Amino acid sequence: MNQKKAGVLLSYGQTVLSTVISLVYTPVMLRLLGQSEYGLYTLVNGFISNLSLMSFGLGSAYVRYYARAAAEDGEDGVARINGMFMVIFLVIGALSLLVGGVLVANVHNIFHAKLTPQEIETARVLMALLVINIAVSFPCSVFSSYITAKERFFFQRVISMIRTVLNPIVMLPMLLAGFGSISLVVVTLVLSAVTDAFNILYCMRRLNMRLTFGRFDFALLREMGGFSFFIFLNMIIDQINWTVDTTLLGIISGTTATAIYGAGSQIHRYYMTLSTSISGVFTPQINRIVARGEGDSALTRLFTRVGRIQFMLLMLVLTGFIFVGEPFVEAWGGGEYEGAFPIALMLMIPVTIPLIQNLGIEIQRAKNMHQFRSKVYFFMALGNVIVSIPLGYRYEGLGCALGTAVTLLIGNGLVMNWYYHRHIGLDMRYFWKSILSIVPAIVPAALLGMLAVRLHEFTGYGGVASFALPYCVVYTVCVYFLAMNAEEKELVGSVVRRLVPSGRG
Repeated sequence: MNQKKAGVLLSYGQTVLSTVISLVYTPVMLRLLGQSEYGLYTLVNGFISNLSLMSFGLGSAYVRYYARAAAEDGEDGVARINGMFMVIFLVIGALSLLVGGVLVANVHNIFHAKLTPQEIETARVLMALLVINIAVSFPCSVFSSYITAKERFFFQRVISMIRTVLNPIVMLPMLLAGFGSISLVVVTLVLSAVTDAFNILYCMRRLNMRLTFGRFDFALLREMGGFSFFIFLNMIIDQINWTVDTTLLGIISGTTATAIYGAGSQIHRYYMTLSTSISGVFTPQINRIVARGEGDSALTRLFTRVGRIQFMLLMLVLTGFIFVGEPFVEAWGGGEYEGAFPIALMLMIPVTIPLIQNLGIEIQRAKNMHQFRSKVYFFMALGNVIVSIPLGYRYEGLGCALGTAVTLLIGNGLVMNWYYHRHIGLDMRYFWKSILSIVPAIVPAALLGMLAVRLHEFTGYGGVASFALPYCVVYTVCVYFLAMNAEEKELVGSVVRRLVPSGRG
């Protein structure tokens, strides 16, 4: 199995693993930490995480300029790009330390109105540790980006999965010993340092990574700045777009409605990770296709091939959630969170369109045509606010979710698909014809699922599992025999052969 297939499979494996761990570990962690202490950690972490915006979107530019340098100047060009990015991120890391130091020194002035003196001192320690973690992460990101550009996904995903498993294993003893929220940050800092050390050793010893610190190319820096500006703008808009609903609800309806919406939004985030976790695997290939001038037809085929796999997986989760999502939410969050089910569903359905097309973001960046998306997302965020205010007053959380759904359908469903077809060069008629050809294969499984929930009431985790396992089998069989092409069947076969022993030996 090649690195790309391994990367995709391990990405999905990590998504499943992190979701399961989160579902099991988070309630335990909340009980041990306490609501007040966890609230303090969340407050400080959210505040300091804004420092990550100081990358100005340059992190997303590395693979593009690596591909171009490799195509034009070979390893010498790549070494110069490596050195240039290292210098840039060392400067950004130093600036983040400076800004973070100012914030740490003024923690009392920032939080004194809401926190007790003891909480302020804890916040100061948390903030200092988080600032160090973010500052170090900037220069270390060059090594992880180099591994991505070299398409060494197996190593990358295995390290990430080991970190996912180690996090609760190390964290729980510290929480049980009474170290509180500081232990969360210390463990994060230590695991980040170990991960970065492995990345650096792998780059230097196995990949023979070179960094050339010669004459600084300011003309190229200006070009990268123009390329990265709209990525940076999109990062800010995304942050606004996905937090506007909870902010509005906090003002309109108070904490109860906000908590219910937050639970629905958390499920929606789990759904999103099923798709977004694999897009990075194809980033180097996309940039290579563009750098070599292989044409839009190659990009359309890749875009459609990945979109089909994502659609098959997402529709399994979405249809299953439609059938037993309500008892799942009640078992997971308790009866007081039953309103989270329609909110989650309202967010999941429209976001399916951009999720099966998220490779398009990498294609836009590779072509340096991502500026339009940032403008569309700005108007989507503005429209979300305008629509969600009256709907939020009328229908609370469900109204805010509906406002987000409408803007997603218009922005991603209509405007971005038009742009992909007309300007990016992707054949969207071919794409949607291929995607919609899968739908008839889903119908038999969906009808059986509908019949099952009419004949039997599924409650609790046990009930959800008793529906989900047979439904997965039926859905997979239907899609395999009625929708998958030869290449997709071979991909499934290669996975099965890896997982099931051959019996020879």
